[in-house]
Amino acid sequence: MSKGRLEAFSDGVIAIIITIMVLELKVPHGDRTEDLVPLIPTFLSYVLSFVYVGIYWNNHHHLLHTCTAVTGTMLWANLHLLFWLSLFPFATGWMGENHFSRAPTVLYGAVLLMAAIAYSLLEHAIIHAHGQGSILKQSIGRDWKAKVSVALYLLAVVLALRWSWIADVAFVTAAMLWFIPDRRIEKRLRQANET
Repeated sequence: MSKGRLEAFSDGVIAIIITIMVLELKVPHGDRTEDLVPLIPTFLSYVLSFVYVGIYWNNHHHLLHTCTAVTGTMLWANLHLLFWLSLFPFATGWMGENHFSRAPTVLYGAVLLMAAIAYSLLEHAIIHAHGQGSILKQSIGRDWKAKVSVALYLLAVVLALRWSWIADVAFVTAAMLWFIPDRRIEKRLRQANET
């Protein structure tokens, strides 16, 4: 299988995830701006998840550009990541509908945690297939952003059991770490193309 086919499939799944999330935003019954107020938590959870899905799409794109071949392990690791991303609409909807309360926030954090782990497993599968000298391995180094993110999600899940608002701060903080795609990969790819 070519990496183009893997990328196209992943792009399609991610597009469907975003579509499902936006369809969860219900139109208010009424024509006054005050009618939008009850929808604010749902909208905020949608915005947070949209940013996360965008981050994953962006970084997934960069990951696949480092590949020269696709292995079966990479395919399964990619499906594993897409599985956890596909749970975003459910977790997002539940958290928003329940105004970021404890149990929905714990579930949301658990989905974020599992997606981060799945992303790391995909990175490892790509590195295993392409070797320790690969562009991806040279680019991510010790992958501190992934480690910090996993720690933040773990902390958020635990803290959400008591203070869900602190978990929400952790989710936003982790998203801010990843908002700008990893330029190290772009730099390594440019250097490889110049040689």
